[in-house]
Parts: sequence; structure tokens; C-alpha cells
Amino acid sequence: MTTQEILIQAKETKTALLLADTARKNAALLKMADALAVPEHMAEILKANKCDMEAAKGTMPDVMTDRLLLDKERIEAMAEGVRAVAKLEDPVGKVWSEIVRPNGIRIQKRAVPMGVVAIIYESRPNVTSDAAALALKSGNVCVLRGGKEAWRTCHAIVKAMQAGLIEAGMPRTAINLIEDTTRVSANELMTAEGFVDLLIPRGGKGLIRSCVEQATVPCIQTGTGICHVYVDQAADPAMAVRIVENAKTSRPSVCNAQEVCLVHRKIAAQFLPMMKQALCTKREENGATPIELRLDEDAAAVIDGTPAGEADFDTEFLDYILAVKIVDSTEEAIEHINLHSTGHSEAIVTSDKKAAEQFTAAVDSAAVYVNVSTRFTDGGEFGLGCEMGISTQKLHARGPMGLAELCTYKYVICGDGQVR
Repeated sequence: MTTQEILIQAKETKTALLLADTARKNAALLKMADALAVPEHMAEILKANKCDMEAAKGTMPDVMTDRLLLDKERIEAMAEGVRAVAKLEDPVGKVWSEIVRPNGIRIQKRAVPMGVVAIIYESRPNVTSDAAALALKSGNVCVLRGGKEAWRTCHAIVKAMQAGLIEAGMPRTAINLIEDTTRVSANELMTAEGFVDLLIPRGGKGLIRSCVEQATVPCIQTGTGICHVYVDQAADPAMAVRIVENAKTSRPSVCNAQEVCLVHRKIAAQFLPMMKQALCTKREENGATPIELRLDEDAAAVIDGTPAGEADFDTEFLDYILAVKIVDSTEEAIEHINLHSTGHSEAIVTSDKKAAEQFTAAVDSAAVYVNVSTRFTDGGEFGLGCEMGISTQKLHARGPMGLAELCTYKYVICGDGQVR
């Protein structure tokens, strides 16, 4: 089918989802989850993923192919994520506010679905099930446009979930996958006025910039993540090492991974050798990839590493690379972050309550942490079940986008014959 044909059928499905109650939507979600785990469908998904993985060899770094890879456990985790969404409170119809005017008119502000939500994403097939589940539970039709690197896998996942929809008596066109993976289809979605009510891009800087600059439909700016950890002079050095190690090494290719470490000058001589021991020496001894430390001049006077260039503090590496800079104060750390951050996630490690309060108040990012790894910026970790993306803008949605962020509102006004 052409992209336009898919958009037409998506629009035609809107009313069916608007009228679906919570019980019907939950039943469909559970059938979708079961379908993903059925041996027949799982085998098809794994077969498709194997083809995508073979095609990706030599075309992307290992940390990125990890995003593409599926196995039995990851598919089961996807199914469990869909079940988790079924257990969440339905946001549709929730009354946000209600007033009764002196003339007796009752005015309610109610949450309603966006309508048709289009998601453009790259090589993460799990986004397919997450997005479909969140869209369905919030009463939205979803139009998925995956990257060519993962299209076979995404197609197999959508086919399985559509089988679950049919078994639950819901229209299969509640979940749609764009067949064209060229730039043409992305441009069609960006300009699909009258068909797409909300566009959400999930991917690299180029994709997000393209959508934000070219979209004529409402678009959420989801984040590339130049995430910072600031080690304050009042930090517990051992805690700081654990947080930095986790934020950088647990999954370097995701948007909530740390890319920059800022260290207060008064703790640098103690902390930096400990950090290098954990990120470089111990990892190499254990057969893991050591972190390449790109150091400013002051940090390079304390430990060995690669000299940092100016661009290193404005780069989302998505790799085993960490830029390191020494600062003289919390104020300087905040100033650096607000200048170089993408507004995603930042952390301070400190035992100083005033420094923590200053940091959380002044850092202008979607998620700001005190003594916690940035890796927690995630819909599941925030209790949202899963996420549609991480918004780094301020209007409508900010941070992990769950069910509530996929709703808008309408005013419902009831009376008994009032006229004006």
C-alpha cells in the first residue's frame, strides 16, 4: 500500500478507537501481547530479525546493532511491556477540571485521544510494540514508520500484533506500518495535514531536526541525549564512580547514557583516578571495552587520556567515549550544562543539600537527578509502562511520554436549556 492509502485507512479507524472502552482496549492489548509470544509469531520475528542483522553487518557500530538485535528474552520482554500498559489507568475520559457557572452550565475539561499518531523511528524494533501499545490504550490509531535497517523485524512484529487485534474484535488498522522506507514517506508523514494529528520522531539528531524543521503537522521534539553527570566537591567519591560507570557503560547507545562528566576542582585529584580505574583499567582487565576519556586541559593534568576538542562537549557519542571537564563551582557546572546540553537528563552527585537544590532549580532539562544515574530516564522506570519517546521540549509534553502525553483535551458543556 502507498503511504497515502495507509493514512486514509488510519483516519477511517479513528472513530472505532474513540468509542472503544477501557475493557475492550485492555482485552486487545492482552491478545497483542499473547500473539507476540506465540511460537509461530516469535519464530517469524526472529527469522526477520536475523535477516535485518545480517544486512546490518558492517554498516553500523556494534553498540548500534545491539539495539537492532532481538532474541526470545527480548521479545518476551516486549510482550510483558504490552501487558504492563494494559494494567495502567486509562487516561481517556478523565476529567481534568470541572466548574459550574452561575447560570447552571456545567463545564468539564476531559482528556481525549490525539487521533492519529505517527511515529518515525530508526533501528529499534522494540519501539514498534511500545508505540502500538501506548497508542491503543490512549485511544489513538498509530502509524509506524521504522527504519530500513529494521523493517523486516518491524513488519513481523506488526503482523503478530494485528493478529491479536483481530482476535480481540478490534480493527487491525489500529496499528499501521508504512511500507516505504525512503525519505519520501517520512516527508509525507511530516506534511500529512488532515491525516496525522501528532508526529513523534525517535532517532538521531538528523531525523529529529528534519522533522522539527519540515513538519507542518504538530510535532514533538524528542531528544538526542548529551547527558551530564556533575561530581560536586561534596560528593561521595565511591558513589560518584558507581553512578558515572552505570550512566556511561550499561548501554552507551541509548539517549539517556552519560556523554559528559563535570568534576569539581576540589575533588578532581581524588575522584578522577578512581573513575579511570573503573572505566578503563578494570574494564580492560575484565575483557570489556574500555572507555576512551576525552579530557580538557585541567583533567589531563590529573589523569592520562585523549585531549578533548571543542566538539567533544557537544557530541552525543552513543559509544564508549566520555568527555571530561573540571569546573570551579556548581554555578560553572550549571552554566556549562545549559550551554551544551540537549535538555534531556542531567545528574549531580553531592551530599550538599544547597548545591542539589541549586542544581535542580537552575538546570534546564527534562529530567534532573540528585545522586541517581541518568539511565533512569525511561518510561518503564518512571512507572509509565513504556514510553513513546523522551520529549526535550516544553510545550505539551516533557520527559518520558506515556499515556497522558498522548491525550489532548476537549471541553464538554452540559446544561438544561440555557441560552445567551
